[in-house]
Amino acid sequence: MQSRYFTLRDYPKGTPSRELFELRSLELPGLDDGEVRIRNTWLSVDPYMRGRMSGVKTYVAPFELDAPLEGAAIGEVIESRHAHFKAGDKVRHMAGWRDIAQLKGDVLEPLPDMQIPEQAFLGVLGMPGMTAWTGLNRIANLREGDNVLVSAASGAVGSLAVQLAKARGGTVVGIAGAADKLEWLEQHDIRAVSYKGKDARQLSADLKEACPEGFDVYYENVGGDCLEAALNNLKVGARIAICGFISSYNEEAPAQGPSNLANLLVQRARMQGFIIFDHWTEYPHFLEEVGPRVAQGEIDYEETIEEGLECTPDAFLKLFEGANRGKMLVRL
Repeated sequence: MQSRYFTLRDYPKGTPSRELFELRSLELPGLDDGEVRIRNTWLSVDPYMRGRMSGVKTYVAPFELDAPLEGAAIGEVIESRHAHFKAGDKVRHMAGWRDIAQLKGDVLEPLPDMQIPEQAFLGVLGMPGMTAWTGLNRIANLREGDNVLVSAASGAVGSLAVQLAKARGGTVVGIAGAADKLEWLEQHDIRAVSYKGKDARQLSADLKEACPEGFDVYYENVGGDCLEAALNNLKVGARIAICGFISSYNEEAPAQGPSNLANLLVQRARMQGFIIFDHWTEYPHFLEEVGPRVAQGEIDYEETIEEGLECTPDAFLKLFEGANRGKMLVRL
């Protein structure tokens, strides 16, 4: 059996070009003891993958040139020599960017037995959802009545973060760009603020108007002007959870830091970055809390779906154009 997969031909400078991604194929060997062969049905593309294309080790090793790219995926077992998996089982794993994966069974996660579409375990009940929950609850220590600000508030992570925060009863403000994304936030009783065409000073003034008393929690997905504006609107004792800095992922020079970091001192605030893989042992707690709410329709989540393996690089690049609402997925 053959597997088709994407590989990276060179490490990009700035925004990756489509030509850097090459679709290849290989003949898979027979299964060894303990191995499983999976036909992928859904692939995830996520902003953090840009960091793995830098050629530099950060909190995770970089992608290897000319080797299959990796990412979260869901698929169906088609052949198994592992005691815990049989043909027909649905699993989640990290061998995405390909149609057929062959892996040691020990790295597979069986999909939870819930009446939820399987692709949700790549989005609202997968890594993005777990990231939103962890940032709010374990990093920012969200409390009842907290005022919360979320950047990239209509994305895969931010859209759940604003809903989880809203359930705690405080004022929730979301930063987004496109008109339809701002409208989505307002439909969910989230005060929406646009960053389009604004510098940090203008954005700061708009945040002040949206929540004059300031924020107890800031969930950071963007960096740049969003971070600077947020720092101008903190309450005393505020907590900032840093999930990502997507505004700088394609920059060729180091991003300029905010000029007002002293506000952390003035407001006795705390700012902490986190990597979701360090907290994955808490996934069952997240699933227990959020899973039933998703199943019952209490959590609204959106998906932007591209069709076919060949579209995977295009889906990834669209993340940096703001072309997705909710989770960006590729359906095979």
